[in-house]
Amino acid sequence: MQWPSKDVLYTVIFGTETPAGRRFDLALIVAILLSIGVLFLDSISAVRAEIGPLLYGLEWAFTLLFTLEYAVRIYCAQNRLAYMRSFYGLMDVLAVLPNYLVIFVPGANFLLMVRLLRVFRIFRILKLIRYINEANVLLRSLNQSRRKIMVFFGSLFILVTLFGSLLYVVEGPENGFTSIPLSIYWAIVTITTVGFGDITPQTPFGQGIAAVTMLMGYAIIAVPTGIITAELGREIRKEYDHRHCPQCDKSGHERDAKFCKFCGGEMEFSAENKPIKG
Repeated sequence: MQWPSKDVLYTVIFGTETPAGRRFDLALIVAILLSIGVLFLDSISAVRAEIGPLLYGLEWAFTLLFTLEYAVRIYCAQNRLAYMRSFYGLMDVLAVLPNYLVIFVPGANFLLMVRLLRVFRIFRILKLIRYINEANVLLRSLNQSRRKIMVFFGSLFILVTLFGSLLYVVEGPENGFTSIPLSIYWAIVTITTVGFGDITPQTPFGQGIAAVTMLMGYAIIAVPTGIITAELGREIRKEYDHRHCPQCDKSGHERDAKFCKFCGGEMEFSAENKPIKG
């Protein structure tokens, strides 16, 4: 049996408009969901004691399957480095890497590390994002607003540091505020409106500061929401006029573009993204 050409493999694996491409995507989604189900079952001690060897064999079967998929994607990608460095390329690595790392973790003293690596297999579910177009729009919106969000979190860090330090001075160790880091923890819990109640100010002045902190928390919640909503609206509008590359996932291409202007990969045309005539 002749091995399919790179162009055929690219159309099936990276494309979604052909029947073969849709069947491949559907089969991969089913495999991802089944592998997550195996992970869930493996975390139940009673089930693991009953069918542990079967779960172990299934887990390695899925690992080899996803490893083969990743290798074929690299083989047929038009820009291999762009794919390997992309969000989806990294998620594909995370889907298979933990199982191989477990092999190189020796000794019973590292059982906790082994358990952690096994739980990391849950990242496979992130591979599903590739098949949800709305998720791609959301990811691009978060990417476009990352600088504004970083500035917001920087300002928020300054605020909780100030409020925490102030409560440390006002309340002191006798009221539970034994250190500045612990007081900052209180400020974070308060300003995010979680309010565990494990540490509470006792003096009137401290309670007044807490009230201001809580009110400020409600106002602050709206800031990142507005930033992401604005970028999300921009990306949704852009979705009607531009497309994004299936390999590097960067947007900003004209509707009739045949190749990505960032990585040089071939663009796809869907029913919503037909080339403009004339």
